[in-house]
Amino acid sequence: MPLFPHPHHQPEWQPPHLPPAGPGLPGWLEERLFDQRIVMLRGHLTAETATGIAAALLTLDSAGPEAIHLHVSSPGGDLSAALSVVDVLDALTAPVQALVTSEAGGAALAVLAAADQRAAYRHARFTLTEPRAAGVTGTADEVAAAAGQHLRELEEVVVRLAGITGKPRSRIEDDLSSGRRLSAAEALEYGLIGEVVAPKKNGPR
Repeated sequence: MPLFPHPHHQPEWQPPHLPPAGPGLPGWLEERLFDQRIVMLRGHLTAETATGIAAALLTLDSAGPEAIHLHVSSPGGDLSAALSVVDVLDALTAPVQALVTSEAGGAALAVLAAADQRAAYRHARFTLTEPRAAGVTGTADEVAAAAGQHLRELEEVVVRLAGITGKPRSRIEDDLSSGRRLSAAEALEYGLIGEVVAPKKNGPR
């Protein structure tokens, strides 16, 4: 039995139920995108959306070695949720090609940095901001422990961004603290992405 049946036949496996990664994307469209090995990261990253994204990535990885396309449109979210996606990306066999379709910032930058290839549309925007920790309540000791964990996670993000950009860690830390904003062209120069997707030229008819 072929791994990918003829498109007119019902596939042997069905995509996992994906929690909505943002408003306005119907389930049938998300499944069509999934069939094309496209996974959407939309809106703020939460534990729920990270679980759905991780499930989709793992399912596609087990289905075949072809590249997985991760479309990113996220201003950020929970850092712990982002790192759970990063862990999955690190474990995949299939290459992951990330495409920033409108924006990437905060915790979403950690996911972007973990992809094998990174690109963006011309009008995409990037915001270098420190990813936020999820709300923590409890005793003073519990809050202090959570703060320490967040600082360790933030350090991992800084190291990854420094690795893909070639920038010193001190420069990354300064830019995250200041909330530096970049256009797609500036992100290319900065090293966050390796390509800005050019518009297709229509030849003479």
